[in-house]
Amino acid sequence: MTQDDTPGPYFETVYEAQPGTLANQFLIAMPHLQDPWFNHTVTFLWKHNEEGALGIVINKPSTMRVADLMEELGIDMSARRGDIAFHSRYVMSGGPVEKQKGFILHNSGREWEYTLPLTPQLSLTMSRDILADIAAGNGPEQYLVALGCAGWDAGQLDREIADNVWLTTPALPDLIFSDNHAQKAEQAASILGVSLSQLSAFAGHS
Repeated sequence: MTQDDTPGPYFETVYEAQPGTLANQFLIAMPHLQDPWFNHTVTFLWKHNEEGALGIVINKPSTMRVADLMEELGIDMSARRGDIAFHSRYVMSGGPVEKQKGFILHNSGREWEYTLPLTPQLSLTMSRDILADIAAGNGPEQYLVALGCAGWDAGQLDREIADNVWLTTPALPDLIFSDNHAQKAEQAASILGVSLSQLSAFAGHS
């Protein structure tokens, strides 16, 4: 997607939640949430069970570009010389947990040293080798690189949702990988046919 993209037909393709869990769903911060980490954020939940929940914020760019991260790691990027789209891609601030650990959400089809399949269309990799392949032009077609993740203790997220801190929606593949970060929250909310600007502090949740 580009900065001018608006919700399109891809909104019909969603990741279905597993019964009894919010895994593979979007978690949208309600407008009244003032937490500096999560204000106006959209988080993709990749784990949610009786032990707690884990997710990655997908719309909070850090000041670091993906190319800067690769340079720090000593990864050869000569194959990407002149690739403006690659060099303009930012690393996301994925959350306040394990802030120095890398998490790469990407379309499925291949696996690397530490790849966790999440859905038939989406995987999560947490090993350096995928970054080397991306730099060489041999990586996944779609990917999002984040440092850090978001975590909740057992029952914590469920209580916060009950308190109307979060709005939950089905997850959309293309929205995860969109570079239109400023509009991701509104686009995610529109899946439910609502606008965040119209929600009060007491609005309900799905």
